[in-house]
Order: sequence, then C-alpha cells, then structure tokens
Amino acid sequence: MRAAEQPEFSAVLADEDLTNLSQRGIVKALPRNVMVVTEGDRTDSLYIILSGKVKVFVSDANGREAVLGLQGAGEYFGEMVLDEGPRSASVMTVEPSRFVIVPKPQLKQFLSDNPGFALHLIQKLTRRIRTLTENVRSLALMDVYGRVARLLLELASDQDGKLVVTERLTHQDFASRVGASREMIGRILKDLVAGGYISITRKRITIHRNLPQRW
Repeated sequence: MRAAEQPEFSAVLADEDLTNLSQRGIVKALPRNVMVVTEGDRTDSLYIILSGKVKVFVSDANGREAVLGLQGAGEYFGEMVLDEGPRSASVMTVEPSRFVIVPKPQLKQFLSDNPGFALHLIQKLTRRIRTLTENVRSLALMDVYGRVARLLLELASDQDGKLVVTERLTHQDFASRVGASREMIGRILKDLVAGGYISITRKRITIHRNLPQRW
C-alpha cells in the first residue's frame, strides 16, 4: 500500500543557496496561527523559512480546509510568483516562525545567476505535480480508509525497525488531509488500534504490522 518510490529529493535548500538568497530579502518573524499569505492574493515574493513550521492549505467559503502539506526550516514557498498569477494556496504558521521574504525581481535575478537553485526549483515543482496527481488519484479511486492508510504510510519513517509517524496529528488534521469528517477518522483509527495494527501516544503513531487492504 505504500506509494511508489520517488527519486531522492530534499525540499531543504543547500546552505549556500539559503545564505545567498537570504541576503536578497528582509527578515520577518510571526507568532503561531498567523496567516502568512492568503489564497487569491497578489503574488509578489518568495518566502524562505528560517525557523518554525507552516501549513499550506486551500479552503472554501464555509471555512472547510484541505491541508496540502507542512513545511519547516530551510524550505520555501511562493515560487508561483514566477507566473505572476494569484496565490494558489494559503499559508499559516503552526508555531512561531521566522522568514526571509525575497521580492520577485531579486528572485528572478538569483535564478539567472544560480542554475543550481533553478534546478532545485524545477525539481520541487515536478515533485509537487507528482504529489497532486497522487492526491487526485486517491480522492477519485480510494475510499476514506484507503486514503488514511496511504497518509499513514507516507508520513511514517523507519525507527529501529518500526514504522513511526512522529508528526503530531489531530483527528481534524487527518480529516483535512484526506477529505473526510473527524468522526470517520476517529472510527478508523480506533479500529486500527483495536486490531493491533497501530498504537497511538501523544508523541507518535507506531505501525506494528501491515495495514489491512480494506476496512
């Protein structure tokens, strides 16, 4: 049930690129739960995360959210600035964070002068397209349980021979990521725990054996 392996890629910038880009922007600090950019806003800059963590999401008029992902130190967002269209998603801090904000003219000049960073940007956009394709496939072809199982396996990493999810996820976090209700998420996780497939503590979710094909 694990998604097909993708080529090795780090979303974190190389130290040299991070330092050089940081010199072309201004530093801004924001507390937890503050909107950094809003979907539909004018795109005019790239944001590099120096510290902290943010969530990237889309929402509708009723306040329902679909979380596209989390980003941390060394990563960046706002690369859609290159097509001069509106922001395609909103970004909010989930913990106190610091950013370097690089205006579009400086970013374009940096891309021209640094082909290594340009390649990293292309790889990141390609990775995003692959992820979005898999998400569309999941929503169209999988039931809610299948999407939950897929998310667990994508987030898990090997620790001492066990698959462990260290990211702290509430039922609402799961619901936002897989397009389901909190109640449905609660029932699925409860059944997986009862069946001995996973265990859940405050700090982690441990996958003890292969998740069932169907719920």
